[in-house]
Amino acid sequence: MRLLIADDVGIGKTIEGGLIARELLDRGEVKRIAVLCPPHLCDQWQQELREKFHIDAVVVRSGTASKLERAIPNGSHIFSYYRHLIVSLDYAKAERRRASFITHCPDFVIVDEAHTCTRPSSKSTFQQQRHQLIQQIAEKNNRHLLLLSATPHSGIEESFLSLLGLLQPEFEQLTLDRLTEKQRDKLASHFIQRRRADVKQWLGNETPFPERDSEEKPYKLSKEYKQLFDDVYSFARGLVKTTTQDMSYAQRRGRYWSALALIRCVMSSPAAAITTLNRQVSKSGDDSLLADLDKDLMSSYVYDSTDQEQAVDATPTVVVEQGQQSYGDTDKRKLRAFVQAAQKLQGEKDQKLQSCIASIQTLLSEGFNPIIWCRYIATANYVADTLKQKLEKKGSQIRVIAITGELSEDEREIRLQELKSYPQRVLVATDCLSEGVNLQSHFSAVIHYDLPWNPNRLEQWEGRIDRYGQTASQVKTFLLYGSDNPVDGAVLDVLIRKAVQIHKTLGITVPVPMDSTTVSEAVFKSLFDRAQDAVQLSLLDLLNEKESAVDQVHKNWDKAVEREKTSRTRFAQRSIKPVEVEQELIESDQILGNEQDVERFVLSAANRLSCSLSKKKQGWLLSTIPNFLQPSLGDKPRLLTFTTPAPEGVEYVGRNHPLVEGLARHIIEDALSNNQDPSQHGVVLLRRILSPSARLCSYCGYGIC
Repeated sequence: MRLLIADDVGIGKTIEGGLIARELLDRGEVKRIAVLCPPHLCDQWQQELREKFHIDAVVVRSGTASKLERAIPNGSHIFSYYRHLIVSLDYAKAERRRASFITHCPDFVIVDEAHTCTRPSSKSTFQQQRHQLIQQIAEKNNRHLLLLSATPHSGIEESFLSLLGLLQPEFEQLTLDRLTEKQRDKLASHFIQRRRADVKQWLGNETPFPERDSEEKPYKLSKEYKQLFDDVYSFARGLVKTTTQDMSYAQRRGRYWSALALIRCVMSSPAAAITTLNRQVSKSGDDSLLADLDKDLMSSYVYDSTDQEQAVDATPTVVVEQGQQSYGDTDKRKLRAFVQAAQKLQGEKDQKLQSCIASIQTLLSEGFNPIIWCRYIATANYVADTLKQKLEKKGSQIRVIAITGELSEDEREIRLQELKSYPQRVLVATDCLSEGVNLQSHFSAVIHYDLPWNPNRLEQWEGRIDRYGQTASQVKTFLLYGSDNPVDGAVLDVLIRKAVQIHKTLGITVPVPMDSTTVSEAVFKSLFDRAQDAVQLSLLDLLNEKESAVDQVHKNWDKAVEREKTSRTRFAQRSIKPVEVEQELIESDQILGNEQDVERFVLSAANRLSCSLSKKKQGWLLSTIPNFLQPSLGDKPRLLTFTTPAPEGVEYVGRNHPLVEGLARHIIEDALSNNQDPSQHGVVLLRRILSPSARLCSYCGYGIC
C-alpha cells in the first residue's frame, strides 16, 4: 500500500492513519509500524494511537533514546527491539542514524507533515536529509507507506512531484496539467484529498465544523513608536543603498539580511528589538563566520517558511550580528540608540500591545478562550507577562501561559495541561505549536499578534482551533495590524488579503507558487525605491525586472488558483458515493456490533466470568481484572465507558479494545477446548453470553471477530 492523504487542516488525517494501521495489524498484513513526524508531534501521536487504536508505541527522539536503549538487551537495536515506534524525523534523518533506521525499519511507515520531506528547490541540507530518508524507506517495494500532509503542494510543482515519486517513481515524471485518463486513474488510487467543503456537502446540517468569524483589528502607532519605526526604516534602506561592489559578497549579503531582520523584530515588539540589538558583534572585522552562514539559516530567522521541520522562533540576533561585520561606528551608535528608544516603549506607549489587551478582554467576556500567535520568543514572553499582570488578579479564574521554542517538549506539554485546567485561559504561543497540535478542545479564538509573511502559516495558526472536534459553534480570528505601519500594509496587500479572499471564494488555501524567500523579497521591494536601489535588495535574480515584484507574485498566484480549480475537478473523489459508504457502515455495524452491542457483550461476559464491573456516575469501574486479561490490561482498576466522546479520565471501550478482544478470545478458547464440536457447545455458549437478540458474525458464526 502506498498512499498520500492530503485532506484539509483539521478533518482527521491522524485518525485515518490510525485506522489504516489498526486494520493492517488486525489482518496480519504488517507486524510493526513506525510513525515519522516532527518532534513536537511525537507525544500526540503516541496518545492518539494508544487511546483510540490501542497501539502501544514508544517515542524515539533525542530526549528519550538513551532511556529506551538502557532497557533493551545487549545486542538489540532500539529500532528493532520495540514493536511500534514513533520517531522524530529530526532524529532519524541524522547521518549517523539513518542507515540504522533503514536497516531495522518496520513494514509499515506513516510520515506525518510529509510536505517537509519533499526534494527542496534550494540547497536546504535539513530538507535534503529528510527527503533522502523517506526515499530510502520507499525503495523497498513491499513496504507499506502512508504520507500525511494538509499542504502537499507548496506551489512549487517540482517539490510536489518529488512527494508523489515516493509513492511510485514514475509519478515524479508526470506533467500534471497534461495527464492522460489512464495516468489520472492510476494517480487517483494513490492520492486522496478531501476538502472541508466535501465533508460539509456529505454531512449536510450535521457538519461538525464551527463557523469562522475573521476580523481585521487596526491600531495606530504611538508618536514615539512611529518615530522609532521611521528611524529604523531609514537605517535599513541605508544599509541596502550603501551596498557597494567594494564589499565582499558575504558583507553585502549580511547587510541585506540585517536590514530585513531589523524591520521585522522592531515591528514585532520593543522586547524583540531590545533582545536582537543589545548584543554587539566582536571588533575583529573577520567575516569568515558570515561566509559560512547560508541563506536557509538566515531566512529561518526572518521569514515564515512552512517547509521546516522545526520552527525558528528565536529573535534574529545572529542575522543582525552578521550584518554588523560591515557596519561603521556611526551605524553601531544608531543601533544603541534604537535599543534605548525601544526600552521606553514597553507598556502603555505600545499601542499594538494595548490593542491586543482590549481584544483579549472582549473575547474572554464573550466566553472565548484565545490563542495569541507571535513570531518571536521575546515577543511572546513580553505579551504574556503583561497579560498576567492585567488579568491574573486575586480571585480571578483566568490563567495566562506562554509556550515557546525555548521550552523542551515535556515542558510544553506540562504547561499546556496546566493551562487547560483553568476555566478561562489565554495561550501565548510561537510557531512551535503551529503544526499538527490539537488545541480545539480548549481554545476557540485566535489573535495574530504578528502578521505572518507566509499565507500558509495563517491557515496553520487558525487551523489549530478551526477543526473537527471544536465544541464551539463559532471561532473568532483577529488580525492585528498597524494602519500607519507600511510593513504591515505591504504584507496585508501583497499576501494576507489575497489569501483570505481565495479561501472565501474556493473554500481552500492555495499556496503562493514561489518560495517564501522570493515572496518576502517582493514585500520589501514594494517598500523601498522602485528603481535600482530596490533591485539591489534581491540576492537571487528570480523576478522579472520589467514587472513589479508584487505583480509577479500575484500573477503566479492567480495561475496557481486556476490550476487548483482544474485539479479539484480532475481529482475530486467522485467515485466515492456517500450513500454507499453509509450503507457499508450500517452493514458493518450489523455484523460486528455497534456501541450498544459492545456494552451488552462486555457486561454479560464480565458477569458470567466473575469480573468486578460496577456502575459509577461517569461510567463502569473495572476494579478486579482477571488473570487472563492482565497481560493486556494490567492489574490496576479502570473507569470505562462504551459511548463517545468519553469524559476526561474515562477510558472508551470500543470493538477493538483489549478488554473486548481479551474476553472474546477467552470465551472462544474455553468453548473450543477439549476438542469440543465448535458447531455445538461453542456457539451455544456464545449465544448465551451475547443474548438471543445479538447478531452473530456471518463469516465465522461466533459473533465476535
